[in-house]
Amino acid sequence: MVTQEDIQNALRTLGLSDLPVGVHASLSSFGCVEGGATTVKKGFLAEGNTLLVPTFSYQFAVPPPDQRWPERNGWDYESYVHSANGAGRIFTPESNELALEEMGAIPAAVLADRARVRGDQPLSSFTAIGPQARKLIKNQSPMDVFAPLRALADAGGWILLIGVGLDRMTLIHAAEESANRQPFIRWANALDGEKQMVRLGGCSNGFPRLNEVLDPLTKICRVGESTWKAYPVNKTLAVAAQEIRRNPQITRCADANCQRCHDAILGGPK
Repeated sequence: MVTQEDIQNALRTLGLSDLPVGVHASLSSFGCVEGGATTVKKGFLAEGNTLLVPTFSYQFAVPPPDQRWPERNGWDYESYVHSANGAGRIFTPESNELALEEMGAIPAAVLADRARVRGDQPLSSFTAIGPQARKLIKNQSPMDVFAPLRALADAGGWILLIGVGLDRMTLIHAAEESANRQPFIRWANALDGEKQMVRLGGCSNGFPRLNEVLDPLTKICRVGESTWKAYPVNKTLAVAAQEIRRNPQITRCADANCQRCHDAILGGPK
C-alpha cells in the first residue's frame, strides 16, 4: 500500500522537494494508493512542490467555420466527421470539466482542489496548485497552449512521468514548437459564443523514439509498483528540439497514414 510518506520520500530521493513539477501519471501504476489520487496530490503539496498537470477538455471542440480551413493542419477536412460536442457550450477556467479517460484521476484531483489555477485554453488547459501556480498558468491562452511549460522551464522545473511513457509527455510538443513546428489549429466557442481558433499538439505516439537521447537526463525511482522518471525541463526541451531539427522523422508514429504526423513534420499549419 503506497502512502503519502512514500510519495514524499520519492520526491526527496529525486531531489525535487520545493520545486515546480509537471506531472503525467497513471494512478493504477502504483498498484494501490491509500486515499487514491488525493494522497498523491497531498504528497506533492506537503513536499513544497507546485504541481502542474494537463487538464485537457476536448469536449468543448466545435467544427471549423466554413472555408476557414488552414492547410497542413493534421486534419482531412473532406472525410473527417467534425465533433459537435461543444455546440452551444462555452469553456471558462472556473470549469472542472476534463477528458477524464485521457487525463486520469490525478489531474481530476488537482482540478477539484479549491486553490487550483486553471489556464484559459478551452481544449488543452493546464492546471496548477502550490506556491507558483499562478505564475505557471497566467500566460496560457487559446493561441498560446504551451505557455505553462515555458514558465515551468523558466522556474527551473521538472517533468515527472509516473507509470507512463514519453507518449504522454506534452513537453515534447513544446519542443516541436521550439523546432519551428506550428501547433495545430482547432476551434471552440469564445465567451461571446463566436467560434475562435485555438492551438494544440498533434500525435504523440512516436515520442518514445526520443528515449535514447533523453535517457541521459533522466532520474529514476520506484514507488510501489510504479516507475517514476524525472526530466529537467530546460535541458529536455533543448535536447528534444535539437533532435527534432536534426531528424524530423523522429516523432513519426507507426501509422504510415497519420495525417497529424505528416503535417507536423512539414511544419504544421500555414
